[in-house]
Amino acid sequence: MDILLLEDEIILNELISESLTESGYSVDCFFDGEEALNSIKNKKYDLLLLDVNVPNINGFELLSYIRDIDIQTPTIFITSLNSIKDMEEGFRTGCDDYIKKPFDLKELKLRVENIKKRLNIVSEERTDLKGGYKYDYKNKAICKDGNYFYLAKKESQVLEYFLKNRDRVISLDEIIANIWSFDDAPTYSTLRTYIKTLRKQLSPNSITTLKGVGYKYEG
Repeated sequence: MDILLLEDEIILNELISESLTESGYSVDCFFDGEEALNSIKNKKYDLLLLDVNVPNINGFELLSYIRDIDIQTPTIFITSLNSIKDMEEGFRTGCDDYIKKPFDLKELKLRVENIKKRLNIVSEERTDLKGGYKYDYKNKAICKDGNYFYLAKKESQVLEYFLKNRDRVISLDEIIANIWSFDDAPTYSTLRTYIKTLRKQLSPNSITTLKGVGYKYEG
C-alpha cells in the first residue's frame, strides 16, 4: 500500500513515516503542499495523509483541487485544527477521515487499516471474480480452470481499480486521473480499448456501461 504523507513538522513526519513503514506500508514524505501535489499528479497512491497548515498549498486547498480534477484517492487529514468548523471544512473538501493532533500513532494505524479494509485494498495474491474467474495479482493474469490470460500493465491497473471500487459507477476521467500521470494520459478511445479487452476475458456483463456516466464492475 503506497501512502503519501504531507506533514511539515519534521519530527512528527519522521515518527509517522517510521511507524507506517514498520507496519509494511510504503511512505513518500513531503513537507510542502506544492511538492506533494506534483507527486500526486505523477504517481498513483492508495492513501493520502495530509496536514492542513503547510507551506505553499494548504491541505484543504490541495484536496479540493485534486477532487476537482477527479483524483479520488482516499484521504485522512492529520491536523491541529480541531474546531467543528474546521472538521466540516475537511469533510466538505472530500476527506475520508479527520484526526486531531495530538494523536497516538496506534490510532492512526487503526484508521489507515480501516480505510484499507473499507476500500478493499487487497494484499492477497488472488481474488475471486464473477463466474468462477480469479485475478492473480502477482502475475497480473485472469485465470479459470487452469487457463491464464496475462494482462498488459495498464490493463491490469484498470482491472485492479475496478476491483477496488466494486459496484460503484466510475467515469473515464476518474480512471485516467487515478492511473495515469498528466503527461501520459490516454485518449478515451484508448481507455475504452483496454476495457473492451478486459470484457472479453471476464464473465459476461461483469463490466457494465452506463451511457454518458461511466462503467461499473459487478462481480
